[in-house]
Amino acid sequence: MPTARRGRVGGFTLIEVVIAIAIVGILSALALPAYRDYVRRGRIPEATVQLGSRQVDMEQFFQDNRTYVGAPACVTDSTTSRFFTFSCTGQTAAAYTLVATGSGAMAGFGFSVDQGNTRTTVAVPSGWTLPGTNNCWVIKKGGVC
Repeated sequence: MPTARRGRVGGFTLIEVVIAIAIVGILSALALPAYRDYVRRGRIPEATVQLGSRQVDMEQFFQDNRTYVGAPACVTDSTTSRFFTFSCTGQTAAAYTLVATGSGAMAGFGFSVDQGNTRTTVAVPSGWTLPGTNNCWVIKKGGVC
């Protein structure tokens, strides 16, 4: 009667599984914050594009009426944006300031532009830095415009 020869059983050892899990954990710890930052930066143009569009609307209204008072672009409207609400402050016959305030996932961000095209980053969340100059919108951590 022949004896059954036992071959090596295929599969992973416990140490190999632990090492693989550790590698995945380290990669996740490095990649996840970078991905979140990337997604957050991708949402900023929602504010800057809307501010630019509303600024054009304000200037067109001024050309037609010789005043900024009553301009439709100053109406607070959150339906056109998922992550920002827009308002108009300091509106007079010769001046205005359009403001985008972050909400939801973009809470903490604030951008503005006025009739002189002065672009200002009003607020940034923790971990972000305001720019050294007042005439730009922050688009990256570290105050990069």
